[in-house]
Amino acid sequence: MASAMAGIEALKGTHQQLKTKMESTVEDFRGHLLSARTGRANVHMLDQIKVDYYGTDTPVAQMGQVSTPEPTLILVQPYDGGMVSAIEKAIRTSGTGLNPMTDGKVIRVPVPPMTEERRKDVVKQLNKTLEDHKTAIRNIRRDGNDQIKKAAKDKLISADDEKRANEEVQQLTDAEIKRVEDLFKAKEKEIMTV
Repeated sequence: MASAMAGIEALKGTHQQLKTKMESTVEDFRGHLLSARTGRANVHMLDQIKVDYYGTDTPVAQMGQVSTPEPTLILVQPYDGGMVSAIEKAIRTSGTGLNPMTDGKVIRVPVPPMTEERRKDVVKQLNKTLEDHKTAIRNIRRDGNDQIKKAAKDKLISADDEKRANEEVQQLTDAEIKRVEDLFKAKEKEIMTV
């Protein structure tokens, strides 16, 4: 869709800036969905888990090789052998309900089948994350509308331009919110399917 805002000198970068911020919010939500637990093992289930690596919170995926050799098992082979217990502890205390085991070199994370109650809990957590991301998108819209209002107040754009720009920002917001809702619905269906 061609942006009407791009044709207005005072608002040239505003549309692209808003679109970029909203898309990064959608991508962040997609990352949360990937890390959500379903009935099968998935390397992305550990994406949100951070390990204290010499004072820096580092994702598990950057600490070692993460793989799923079986549908119900995640395997983590740390690059630094001294970090095995720290990675194991981070996974155990992450609140994902996973109980890792180690032989001193490799961390095995069995993924038990999900109960109906656990499935509902995961969907509830994802719903809260969805609402947080929708709020973030609306905040980006508010910032964009403030920029448009300031441009109108400074007499850089006409009242008609202001109205068109606000409508365009609203359309962009609605489209991005629909994207995160569609992603959520697809993931919810995947989680609730036994």
